[in-house]
Amino acid sequence: MIMLQGKGVSKGVANGPLYFFQRPDTTISDTPAADIEAEKARIAAAQKKAIDQLNALADKAREDTGDETAILFETHAMFVEDEDYVDCMMNTLTERGCLAEKAVELAGEEFAAMLAAMDDPYMQGRAADIKDVTRRILNNLMGIAEGGIDSEVPVILAADDLAPSETLQLDKSKILGFITQGGSSNSHTAILARTMGIPAICGLGEALKADQSGREIYIDGETGQVAIDPDKITLSSFQTKMEKQREMKELMETMKGQGDVTMDGREMMVYCNIGSPADVSAVLSNDGQGIGLFRSEFLYLASSDYPTEEEQFQAYKEVAAAMGGKRVVIRTLDIGADKQVDYFQLHKEENPALGVRAIRICLNRPEVFRTQLRALYRASAYGKVAIMFPMITSVWEVKECKRACQKVMAELDREGVPYRQDTEIGVMIETPASVLVAEELAKEVDFFSVGTNDLTQYTLACDRQANDLGKFFDPHHPAVLRALKLAADAAHKAGIWIGICGELGADLTLLETFLAIGIDELSVSPSAVLPLRAKIRKSIAKTCTLEKLEC
Repeated sequence: MIMLQGKGVSKGVANGPLYFFQRPDTTISDTPAADIEAEKARIAAAQKKAIDQLNALADKAREDTGDETAILFETHAMFVEDEDYVDCMMNTLTERGCLAEKAVELAGEEFAAMLAAMDDPYMQGRAADIKDVTRRILNNLMGIAEGGIDSEVPVILAADDLAPSETLQLDKSKILGFITQGGSSNSHTAILARTMGIPAICGLGEALKADQSGREIYIDGETGQVAIDPDKITLSSFQTKMEKQREMKELMETMKGQGDVTMDGREMMVYCNIGSPADVSAVLSNDGQGIGLFRSEFLYLASSDYPTEEEQFQAYKEVAAAMGGKRVVIRTLDIGADKQVDYFQLHKEENPALGVRAIRICLNRPEVFRTQLRALYRASAYGKVAIMFPMITSVWEVKECKRACQKVMAELDREGVPYRQDTEIGVMIETPASVLVAEELAKEVDFFSVGTNDLTQYTLACDRQANDLGKFFDPHHPAVLRALKLAADAAHKAGIWIGICGELGADLTLLETFLAIGIDELSVSPSAVLPLRAKIRKSIAKTCTLEKLEC
């Protein structure tokens, strides 16, 4: 038996085979092919495998979510066999005398560019389909496992750490839990684990080794303990915890359909944080009242180029429609700092957390901002969409954002494109500056949402990504809680609502403090909704105090 100790960042106990994440070599060589006919045969085999994969995905989607998603996979399967697309691949192969991978890559780029240049929005949208189909065929040619996990059974996924773009591409149906050598409680791996409701442990260091792959492993996301090939006593301890976990899950199921109301009638909205449309099923299955944070940057992280208006519109529309009229707060792109995207060509900064990121990029690149705003407003016609701007520090920034919105709405009016004119606009409170000018900001917007991860980072001068700051990174610090109170008071003075969309919102030990402060909404990982609801329903708002704001 091997026992490892890390930091638990997502609660829960799980067991399964250990699988170490392997980063594939995606370099495509431009060397000449030795046998063109053999390369054609390789493409044909990769196409057939792609069709089989897509048909299997369509069958599963139809069973799980209905026809709409299934049709998407079936459409992709048709693109694989499209005559013009196939001819383009084969002609490129013959003319350039290159390897199959290069021919498929070039053909995909040519075909996607041709569709994106068309005037018809529907055909523009098909450019994204071609990119996805091309990626699938390339993965088959290069032996890259679909979803990054080459296993027939679900696994405990291990890695040094995972970049945002890597977490987006994982086959989540095959993941029972995460363990990483590095990372922190605010890493994207930890956030994904909490969204999925599975355990995660970070900071295991070099004691976690790739040659341990395949061994039976148990992990406890609360204590940070990892047991590889546990002995009988350790195994019994983990199994007891797993049984209690099952019992608690059954108890939480009774919370579904209940109101998020305290015993004395104070209502608190409990929303969910998501990172992609695929996460909506977790929101619905956990009975979230809405979505308080939709991280739109997933579209940028998962793409090799700026996502088009149509690509973004389809993603936002899918979420808005699926939520059936419940509020969906979509944050405009929050690229920069720990979320780097090559094609943005951002300059290397000594301290990117304090650099050109989030709303600063949008205001510096108005065309990128305009594309996203057009997609957001178009999607508002299909549900209750709210738009939220991150990293706001000044009133002038909000006014510039609102001017950009007005221009987009005027464009859509001229074009006769439907959208909701009453779409809410909000800002994130995540810097000391935004707290100190909160009264002025509140006059300009419909809501506040506090990003407690960054607010803690900037208030305490602690890097949120660092794993060795320990007690110095303290979201319970009176300065952070007082900042929350200042922002809440400013919001209510202006007659707007205020929520928390940072990880702190799920902290049950602070719920009564949030009630005393006057927080109206908590947006948390889907798995945190029902435990939070149970705590709310046992609380008495009028007896809650502000004692934790004292030093």
